[in-house]
Amino acid sequence: MSTSIARKCAAKKRAYRLGRRADRQQETRRRIVEAAVELHSTLGPARTTIAQIAERAGVQRHTYYAHFPDERGLFLACSGFALERDPLPDVEAWRAIPPGRERLRRGLGELYNWYERNAAQAACVLRDAEHHALTREMVELRMAPTFAAAARWLGQGLDKRSRALLAVALDFACWRVLGETHGAKAAADLMSAAICGLEPGSGHARAGHRGNSLAVSPSRE
Repeated sequence: MSTSIARKCAAKKRAYRLGRRADRQQETRRRIVEAAVELHSTLGPARTTIAQIAERAGVQRHTYYAHFPDERGLFLACSGFALERDPLPDVEAWRAIPPGRERLRRGLGELYNWYERNAAQAACVLRDAEHHALTREMVELRMAPTFAAAARWLGQGLDKRSRALLAVALDFACWRVLGETHGAKAAADLMSAAICGLEPGSGHARAGHRGNSLAVSPSRE
C-alpha cells in the first residue's frame, strides 16, 4: 500500500471515529434535555435538581456539566425542545378569519387544545414562573410573544369589556376550570360567546345585553 493510500485510509477512519463520537455526544445531550423536560413537567423547573436530571438521563454529573455548564443553557434547550415537539398555535393564521366570533372560537380552540396536550407541563412551568426568575425568563422569551399576538388579533374590534373577558379566556387557569370539564371545543365556544355577549351556541345576544360587543368602527390593527 502506497503512503498516499495509507494516509487516505487513516483520514477516513479518523473522520469516522469523530463522526461516531459526535453522534454519541448528540445522543447524550438529547437524553439530558428529555430527562429535564420530563422532570420540569412533573416537579417543575424550580424544583428539579441537576442530580435528578443526571440520574434520569443515565449520565454522570461531569457529563451533564460538559453539555450544560450553566443552568440557563439547559433551560433554553428544554424550552426550545418542548415547543419544537409541540409548537404553540400559529396566531398569524387567525388573521385570515374576519374579526369576531369565528376568529375567537378558532383561536381559543387551538390554544385550549395546546393547553390540553401540555397540561402538566404548562401548570408546572407557569406556577414556577411566578417566583423563579429563570423560568419566568423562559416564559417571557418562548411564550409571551405568542400570547401577546393572540390578544392582539383575537381582540381586534372588541370593546373594553370584551377585551377584559378575552384576557381571562387566554389564561391557563381559565382553561383548567372549563377545559377539564367541558373539553377544549366546548370551552372555546363558551368563552367566545361570552366575549361577544352572545348565548353559547347561538348568534343571539343575551337578555339585557346591548348586542354584540364588537365595535362598530373597524380596528386599525
